[in-house]
Amino acid sequence: MRVAIIGAGMGGLACAVRLAASGHDVTVIEREQQVGGKARRIMVDGTPIDAGPTVFTLRDVFDDLFAAAGRSLDDYVSVRPAQVLARHAWDSDSQLDLHADPARSEAAIGDFAGADAARGYRAFRMEAARIYGILEHSMLRADKVFWPLPLMRRIGLARIGDLLAIRPYESLWKVLGEHFTDPRLRQLFARYSTYCGSSPFDTPATLMLIAHVEAQGVWLIDGGMSALAEGLRRVAEEHGARFRTGTPVVDVELHNRKACGVSVESGEFIPADAVVANCDPAALASGRLGQIATRAVAPLQSRSRSLSALVWLTHARSEGFPLSRHNVFFSPDYPREFSDIKRGAVPGDPSVYLCALDRDAGSGAGPEGRERFQIIVNAPANGDRLDYSAEEKERCTQAMRRTLERCGLQLEDPLPHLLLTPNDFERFSPSTGGAIYGRASHGWAASFLRQGTRTRIPGLYCAGGSTHPGAGVPMAALSGRLAAQQVAQDLASMRRFHPAATPGGMSMRSAMPLDRMGAGTG
Repeated sequence: MRVAIIGAGMGGLACAVRLAASGHDVTVIEREQQVGGKARRIMVDGTPIDAGPTVFTLRDVFDDLFAAAGRSLDDYVSVRPAQVLARHAWDSDSQLDLHADPARSEAAIGDFAGADAARGYRAFRMEAARIYGILEHSMLRADKVFWPLPLMRRIGLARIGDLLAIRPYESLWKVLGEHFTDPRLRQLFARYSTYCGSSPFDTPATLMLIAHVEAQGVWLIDGGMSALAEGLRRVAEEHGARFRTGTPVVDVELHNRKACGVSVESGEFIPADAVVANCDPAALASGRLGQIATRAVAPLQSRSRSLSALVWLTHARSEGFPLSRHNVFFSPDYPREFSDIKRGAVPGDPSVYLCALDRDAGSGAGPEGRERFQIIVNAPANGDRLDYSAEEKERCTQAMRRTLERCGLQLEDPLPHLLLTPNDFERFSPSTGGAIYGRASHGWAASFLRQGTRTRIPGLYCAGGSTHPGAGVPMAALSGRLAAQQVAQDLASMRRFHPAATPGGMSMRSAMPLDRMGAGTG
């Protein structure tokens, strides 16, 4: 059976690998010239720099994905564990590493903030692990549920205490205060909410589970996340999938009210028995893939968008602070940082994430001369409403530099860089305002409101980090698995109830979908 996948992000690639490996005729249609979606590289100063996700967790998701295709992850990319998960700083005298070994992290926290803080971390880690254990197979790796009661059935009606244990009605910031009296530690573990583009003051404490995900292991990939994307493309092609890059899709077509293929910018129609949209659902809802597809999903209000970002890609010299691979430099006023974003402003005194792409985790020694950095500051998703002027960009750059310098890191000045703003992310993911993670995880119901695999149009499915189970590279890959399973199940049902062979000849699709011939959209 034929499957058309719109978009070659991690969700689309994972879906393509699984469907192609199970014998389906898969065509992936990608607007950009490269695969990977947000996991892309951009040339700066003649050097390719990762412009998308840099933290690789839940390796088992990808081990399982490659195994489903009869392959091994290690045969396609070079992956090794990081010994230091991240390095954190508040000023030039306050620095703390979290380690792959939780005992080392606990000892480091004790040295940093005292024995009570170490005990608080131990309790926090146990609670985060429990929440993850409750939700791993009932929600994160399972089909979407639409309300707490079905989730409770999955967890088990005899385990009603587990539903309360995930703490959906308390904010992450509040519950962290139960574990950490040191405001720096509270701030450190609150930052995990930004992994899904949300504020720790508005997200449920359930998101403590992200800390457990990272504590299970952070992995370093030679070549970055784009190398992983290329590896998935190779596996899919080895199983017969075709990739059409540099080919924008303009319409999802219907026949008898069911998706029957897509039309691309050149006017070509690509027929399919199922269509998977690996894009932000907002693109469907706003008509970016044709007016027919607008009714496939519910629109997302701008107030429900996740965070966007300012991202500096630079090839530069640095001195002072001993950088690891992943580094976080914190704002002195976290509540103000997120209140600035809520009112639509880039924080004047931001927290800064810096990925030193050419360093191993834990090493304080960098390469000779210039090295590649990706630097991120959280920003509001207003890229469709506010034009970031040259003056605004320079103001943001200076604010970012002030944070780094307060913590002891100096970057060369002037700084050779490319700055991506919410305007750029809006152009890359239209109709999102530059929101990088889809819907924000604010409030207890956010997970139930996230777009699921199925849409309101039969034969049209969703995958990607803006859909269930959530944002991030492994979650996007899990969404691709869910989409592949649903597509395969529905196509198998179609084979049973709509056999190709009929008395008197073969049942064949029209040369052009009826909806394009004026027969109505159903």
